Amino acid sequence: MQIQLINKVALVGGGSKGIGKAIAIELAKAGASVWIIARNEEVAKSVVSSLNSNEGQKHGYVIADMAKPDEVRIKISAFIHQIGTIHILVNNTGGPASGPITDASEDEFLNAFTQHLICNQIISKQLLPGMKEANYGRIINVISTSVKVPLHGLGVSNSIRGAVANWAKTWANECGKFGITVNNILPGATKTDRLSAIINNKSAKLQIDAEKIEKEMLHEIPMGRFASPEEIAYAAVFLASDKAAYINGINMPVDGGRTGSL
Repeated sequence: MQIQLINKVALVGGGSKGIGKAIAIELAKAGASVWIIARNEEVAKSVVSSLNSNEGQKHGYVIADMAKPDEVRIKISAFIHQIGTIHILVNNTGGPASGPITDASEDEFLNAFTQHLICNQIISKQLLPGMKEANYGRIINVISTSVKVPLHGLGVSNSIRGAVANWAKTWANECGKFGITVNNILPGATKTDRLSAIINNKSAKLQIDAEKIEKEMLHEIPMGRFASPEEIAYAAVFLASDKAAYINGINMPVDGGRTGSL
């Protein structure tokens, strides 16, 4: 099955590193014009310059901080005015810091809610009219397997990811009639800077060697290894395509079998 996204325009959150960068790369390989949202302009330039443009695509970036919703609203509005219709939106933002929920402050919850749900809402609402007009839209949210089974030591993340999952399902229910699908990808443990930070943070708090913590995590994964960012990206490219036109409102785990439920 060959997937082509020629003449499609994609906007990818967190596209300067990790899973977001991998998704941007794979969407471009499939023929889409890809724009990334990032905070660091130099890094964004580097990523954009590396994207495949064999189909004559034009790639670019939007510099915005997802912790500042008013800034996001202004930047995305200007971007739409410049580019026009965006067919594919990947909502993806770095996760909250790890730690027990009983230690979490109110500000941690508010900040995570702002970055992961409020900004998703702002961007999706602004892109919605163009998707409706095109009768084609793909909103893909990169969240976490914690929406199925909460993960130990990720109290704030578990709470906010669940809110985003239900937000997405509601959007899917309302937008399906316009040819717009809304789905969630639930990555398992993936070889990114965030995974390293979680392991090192746990190591420091528990005074346990990081290598031992990593081995314990791998023991929980039936496939016995962490995912590569590209393996998450392949799922996003499929959901972005016309091949997934009748897949709507689902949570898709990409976790090597780790999640303890269907």
